[in-house]
Amino acid sequence: MDYKSIYEGKDFGDISYGTALKDYTTWGIGGPADVLVKVENENQLKQLLRFNNKNNIKTTVIGLGSNLLITDKGIRGCVLVLADNYDDIKLNGTELTVLAGTSLNKAAKYSIAHGLTGMEEISGIPGSVGGAVSMNAGAYGKEIKDVCISVKAFDLAGNEYNFTNDQMNFSYRHSKIFDQDLIVSSATFKLQNDDKNEAMAKYEDYTNRRETKQPLDKKSAGSTFKRPEGSYASKLIDECGLRGYRVGDCQVSEKHCGFIINAGEATSADMLAFIEEVAGIVYDKTGFKLEREVKLIGDL
Repeated sequence: MDYKSIYEGKDFGDISYGTALKDYTTWGIGGPADVLVKVENENQLKQLLRFNNKNNIKTTVIGLGSNLLITDKGIRGCVLVLADNYDDIKLNGTELTVLAGTSLNKAAKYSIAHGLTGMEEISGIPGSVGGAVSMNAGAYGKEIKDVCISVKAFDLAGNEYNFTNDQMNFSYRHSKIFDQDLIVSSATFKLQNDDKNEAMAKYEDYTNRRETKQPLDKKSAGSTFKRPEGSYASKLIDECGLRGYRVGDCQVSEKHCGFIINAGEATSADMLAFIEEVAGIVYDKTGFKLEREVKLIGDL
């Protein structure tokens, strides 16, 4: 398909072709996108979705590229990027409305700067607001559902939806966004007034915990596995003697066993096989089944 002629002259933001998606993931893995579009506002987002739907072009959405494993063959059709090109924060009293491409860390620091608290625990999750809302991301005992009061989303045909917290069907690493194949455009968080210094102290405490315990300087996708009922993935992997275990450029982090890192030029196929190997060893030795939390997308 001649995508250049199809998208020529369209006002959808920045458009490129054959772009390597490894540059858009925290793992540094991923083949090419037929078309990659960075929309700049909600109207462009809506119009792009309607255009793709009308022309039978598949749309795949990525944010900041964490919690994501893109295949080596890449993604056919249109890859819609909602990252720093789709980044904005608006404050109304104690409510923070944030565009989907904004990082959770930026939103948290913004709230603290304005004397609000409530996002410190989740501030270090390496992802965008859109991705975090979709999967109900959580850390240190707090999840998105605990602070998110409403979500604006679109379906792949460009139709708009507005959901309350109750309507989002939040559960562990899941929400209505996945159930109905929707795209988060923005989310509103309800926070509380607090002393800026106290809020910043809490933020710095959680940041320090992450920096000392997680391999933030390495190429990873965040936590690789979901938490199995009755235990923790990192604990099980460690107990199986897999701390630092490496095959090729895929390695269990020596710092935190729940993280698998790309220590060089690992491919998607390498990483997927390694994840399955680690899960298999854990199952054979402990009986616990580790389920991949990282989402696999693209042509196999």
